[in-house]
Amino acid sequence: MEKIPEQSDFSGIRIVLYGPESSGKSTLANQLARHYQVPEVPEFARDYLQQKFDVNGHICEYQDIIPIAIGQREAENLASLQADKLLICDTDILETYVYCQYYFNKIPQELENAARSSKCDLYLLKDIDTLWSPDDLRDRPGDRKELFDRFENTLKKFNQPYVLINQLGHQRFLNAVKAIDKLL
Repeated sequence: MEKIPEQSDFSGIRIVLYGPESSGKSTLANQLARHYQVPEVPEFARDYLQQKFDVNGHICEYQDIIPIAIGQREAENLASLQADKLLICDTDILETYVYCQYYFNKIPQELENAARSSKCDLYLLKDIDTLWSPDDLRDRPGDRKELFDRFENTLKKFNQPYVLINQLGHQRFLNAVKAIDKLL
């Protein structure tokens, strides 16, 4: 079985967009990467799980968790080699951790270890004030508040720095920029 790679050292600032499904993480990650003209680490789970859904109609199974964590970490490590001062990540290992706990009520030890050793300069915790947008993979529109609480509690559990990013449209983007600029 493959192992989750160690997180590569990165001398710049690592920012992670983090929060429940359909909260606008990918859109904001893309906007921020363009704004700062830096690499963006896409959400690995989305493509991985969409391919799985297209083949057998399943969204996610427990045995998918480690491959998702591996793919996300590999993408992050590769992007960190191309980045200089700033790296924008659309999710990370902690996102996988929250969903694993939520869907399966257990965490593989390897994922627990990877989550504990992850380093991030700032998590941008996305509020659930956006409309829920359905797709093949999003399946819990009624659980957004519970998921948001799980995401925030996980940041606290692992003592990670974060700011809540809320409001809609351009103001949401400006709130994120303001939080990042404080670190630059």
